[in-house]
This record gives sequence, C-alpha cells and structure tokens, in this order.
Amino acid sequence: MCEGRKKVEETNGKVDLIIPVYRPDEKLERLIKRINAQTVRPGHVFFMQTLTGTKEDARVRELLERTENAVVSTLDKSGFDHGGTRNRGAAMSRAEYMLFMTQDAVPADDFLVEKLLQALEADKQTAIAYARQLPDETVGFIEHYTRRFNYPPESSSKTKEDLPRLGIKTYFCSNVCAMYRREVYRQMGGFVLHTIFNEDMIMAAGVIQAGYRIAYAAEAKVVHAHRYTYRQQFKRNFDLAVSQKQYHEIFDGIRSESEGIRLVKTTMKYLLAKGKWYLVPDLVLQSGFKFLGYRFGKKYDRLPMKVVRKFSMNPSYWK
Repeated sequence: MCEGRKKVEETNGKVDLIIPVYRPDEKLERLIKRINAQTVRPGHVFFMQTLTGTKEDARVRELLERTENAVVSTLDKSGFDHGGTRNRGAAMSRAEYMLFMTQDAVPADDFLVEKLLQALEADKQTAIAYARQLPDETVGFIEHYTRRFNYPPESSSKTKEDLPRLGIKTYFCSNVCAMYRREVYRQMGGFVLHTIFNEDMIMAAGVIQAGYRIAYAAEAKVVHAHRYTYRQQFKRNFDLAVSQKQYHEIFDGIRSESEGIRLVKTTMKYLLAKGKWYLVPDLVLQSGFKFLGYRFGKKYDRLPMKVVRKFSMNPSYWK
C-alpha cells in the first residue's frame, strides 16, 4: 500500500462477495485476512460451504465466521453445482455488484475489490471485470510464463467486435476472481446449471453476444496457481472440452485450438531464449496431455461411461 493512503472503512453495500468452500487448505485463512483488510470491504461475504460430514465442518465454519460481514450457508456434497451453488449465493445478494472468488485465490494486496469496482464503474457497458492471476512459488518456470501469457500486466476490454481477432479468448473470464454487474447477471438468467466446468465462460459468451463489454483488470491481482500432473492436465482439458461440446451452440465456429498452439510456440521460444532448453521435453509432454484430453473430451459422447468417468476430473458429475 502507498504511504499515507487512507483506507475506506465501509463499502456502502455496493459489493457482495460469494465464495464456494469445500475442504479448504491454508490459503483460505490468508484469503480471509486479505478480505478483512481491503480498502473497499464487501457488504456481505456469502460462503457456500459444502459439508464433508466430519468434525472438519465445524472448524471450517469457525474460520469462515472470522470474516467481517460473513454469512455461511451450508449444503450437502450431492447438492453442489458449479453454476447452481454460485446462483444460490447470488440470490442472497442485493448489492449492485457481486464478486465471485474461489477458496484458493488469495488477494495479492488490499486493493483487489477497489480495482475491480473501478473497472466496472468506469463504463456502464462493462458487465464483468476479472482479475489478474499470479503464480506462487510452488509452480515451475513454464507455469510462470503461461500465467503471464494468459494474464498479462496490461488491462484490456473485450467486445463482440473482437471475436475475429481473439477467437475464444473473447469469452475468456474466470470465476477464480470476477466481479459482475448484478443487473446484467440477472438479465442473463444467472449461471447455467449442472455444467461440469466453464460456467464463467458460458456466462461471458452470453454477455458478449448481448453487446456488453468484459474488462480484464490487471491491477486487481490474486495469487492463484496449480501444479498439475500430466494426468491432471489431461483430465482438466477433457472436462473443458466436454463443456464446450455440451454448449456447442456457443463455441462452434469460434477459433479455439489455434490459441493453444500459439501458447506452445511462444512458450518454447521463451524457454530457448532463457537458456531453459532442458524444460522443452516437459513442455511437449504437458502440451500433449492437454491436447489428448481436449480431443477425447470433444468425443466424450462416443465413449463408454466407464471411460468418461476415468478421464474426467469430476467423476461425481456423471452420476
């Protein structure tokens, strides 16, 4: 924080925060500390806690209630849905703006809410503003570059006119940390129900097609990254492709795979330029597993259900 900067004590109810919670790790405690220290603090923080049926539930609830203005709502694991659970949280909000986050996204500073709010209030046609995701020390050199590729340091704005240039990246938005204008969220009917993945991009596509803007607010930053194994990368891309197949009316005809190829090419050039040639085999393997997962996911409806469950990162979805 800049010296002498005065913190805002109240948010006057403009922003509510919604976070699904299930078996959190130590990142959740750091997230809560950062939320309590924000220059603009949410009027309410709605935690959607999926119960495990163990003693851990009480400990997690006690942690959640340390958050200023916390409201904890519980649900059984069978009742969790990527879109539906977030919709339940949104239904409790009366705020003008709703910020959705995941339990492992830790604000990088005290200005996260403030910067996202600024991005939305700067232009009434902007319906969503999403944050920059920074890697942490647990991920490798390749993931650091990938994060910069997907979340550059420069802010930007996307509209329907950008589809020929950006392809599927026009619809890119992440509920890891994204703030929505509640009026537009309601106009879109909320998030889709019973989707395996990608409820944020499906919503973003509807917003873009309706003529609104999506802002990428690079000054709003969260620390969020995963060190996926090759198998996990396969499974994640399998589920990504399944969601695109299920909502083919949104994603058909939109340039998609070429963006992945561009990422691989630029990453390889970067590795060679930095003298990290020994990481090229790792890049090739990562990319290969991602590609195979994506291709199998596009044909999931032709595979035996036993295989689909094995390939998916969310096998419970298929029950």
